[in-house]
Amino acid sequence: MKIPHPIQYQGSKRNLAATILEYFPANVQTVIEPFAGTAAISVATAYQKKANRFLINDLNKPLLDLLQLIIETPEEIANAYEKLWHEQQLDSIGHYFSVRDEFNCSGDSRLFLYLLARCAKGAVRYNNAGYMNQSPDKRRKGTLPATMRKNIQGVSALLKGKCEFSSLDYKVVLKQVVNTDLVYMDPPYQGVCGDKDSRYYAGIHHGEFIESLAELNAQGISYLVSYDGKTGNKNYGEKLPNTLNLTCVEINAGRSSQATLLGRQEITFESLYISPALAKRLLQPHVKKAREVMVTESCYA
Repeated sequence: MKIPHPIQYQGSKRNLAATILEYFPANVQTVIEPFAGTAAISVATAYQKKANRFLINDLNKPLLDLLQLIIETPEEIANAYEKLWHEQQLDSIGHYFSVRDEFNCSGDSRLFLYLLARCAKGAVRYNNAGYMNQSPDKRRKGTLPATMRKNIQGVSALLKGKCEFSSLDYKVVLKQVVNTDLVYMDPPYQGVCGDKDSRYYAGIHHGEFIESLAELNAQGISYLVSYDGKTGNKNYGEKLPNTLNLTCVEINAGRSSQATLLGRQEITFESLYISPALAKRLLQPHVKKAREVMVTESCYA
């Protein structure tokens, strides 16, 4: 079967998951996502049977609760989505704004799934008060209920009974990590670290994040970080410092939609950083040849 994805979320790593998983070692006990988002990496990991346990964490509590509903009570959330989807038929735009208002008051994750399926470009936006303020996509009414149910059931089949859920600061989560775990981190873009940005429920502080990575290195923890990138001559954020001794791989993320609109054929590359402990594990003789493409210079050029 195809890897199921109920949540269409701008910035999700679902399209890059297969490439990222090439840098997963053997014998992983638990995969930990401190910035889980839609948990695309955990879903793909379960699909490829590369781990049996998962810690899914995100500071965005409604999103985290939605993931838990999808995984643990799939029929409940599928039924709630189907009901909301059918209720929109007479006035889909007005219905969307009504549901959004109700969600901003209650934080009910059953409402959030419908909003994610209907919002413009799958791009959640928040105002300064933390309320969702993205408009609906006026060209479409969201994923069909039957398709949504199939995707929800698929994710549940992969992850039910295997997950621990939390909505904590990433630094608290990293304190729980042990050497048999693998941590995958996809934090907010550096350009918004330390500041409120409409694309994120919360940002992080760049310097504090580097300190956390240094602590993981001192403990010999295996981790991967998706953190910056470039399109053409434009770089997105600072590279993580050489003092962390990370291996950096550039992943082809495809053609930039913004560049295409401007008539330019530019490709976006995202940086994937590999911790020293993980790089050592990947260089063991049994590691498959595909991982030999690791590049140590290009991200730092």
